[in-house]
Amino acid sequence: MTLILALDFGGTKLAAALVNSGAREWLRYERRLSPAHANASTDLDIMRDLIDSLLQREKPDAIGVSFGGPVDASTGTVRLSHHVAGWENIPLKDLLEDEFSVPVTVDNDANVAALGEYRFGAGEGNHSLFYITISTGVGGGWILNGQPWRGVGGMAGEIGHMVVDPAGPVCLCGKQGCVERLASGPYMARNVREFLEDEPQRRRGEILRGLVGNDLDLITGMVVSDAAAQGDELAQDVLFKGAWALGVGIGNVANLINPQLFILGGSVIKAGDNWWDVVRKVSRETALPEVDFAIVPAALGDDAPLWGAVALAESGL
Repeated sequence: MTLILALDFGGTKLAAALVNSGAREWLRYERRLSPAHANASTDLDIMRDLIDSLLQREKPDAIGVSFGGPVDASTGTVRLSHHVAGWENIPLKDLLEDEFSVPVTVDNDANVAALGEYRFGAGEGNHSLFYITISTGVGGGWILNGQPWRGVGGMAGEIGHMVVDPAGPVCLCGKQGCVERLASGPYMARNVREFLEDEPQRRRGEILRGLVGNDLDLITGMVVSDAAAQGDELAQDVLFKGAWALGVGIGNVANLINPQLFILGGSVIKAGDNWWDVVRKVSRETALPEVDFAIVPAALGDDAPLWGAVALAESGL
């Protein structure tokens, strides 16, 4: 029986799982949040601890890796992480192959999650889909004609840096009004904090302030979502602006490539029915009437990158 080790290096969490090839349930699973001010070295040390806990002196036959940032999939080299320092040009495939002496395959987390949903989740039975993760950042991964499509330099699917509001706030990439700058959890939290700091006497945001005991540093994307659900108008405005931005991006992608299915994953999709309604309405209004597509939640949830890593590892055997 072939033993697969699946690893997920996320922007804020690390996860690892062990499974027999062909199975649909984990043999063992470990997950840990990254510490504040994490770097590549601390992430690797934590992942090694998770792996040791999983393997229990067993040896995997192959390793698949999902990484939260640009990756050269042909060499397994991490180009950088936008959220964790020290990952510039790290040969992750070579490092792991040297340690474990088994085949290792590495790719960007959105590409890997797309493969996971296609093989094991909401994309089963479809030949073309676009997976979008909306969490710490916003990224996308393609399956076209049943195969991953990465583009010439491995950068296909970067819907997070599609400009939808040229007069909008500046994104970490340097452009204004990117989907990620408006729709990702940390940026929505930042938008709320900036408003509350600039307008401390305004009544808007009272529920938000109450949820964090008036400590604005504690506001996260999840807090924004919770406040919106409780009727906070400021939180609702910021959340729905993000949903609008994502909907415009999806509608334009639908016009350009015309996939059967859009699968949405990541923590922000837990924002509630109103968020989903805005995404679907705006994407439908943005796309041409003749362009048919569906938008569905990821079936595998936060484990989509791990199941994609399983599929990656199997492809490398």
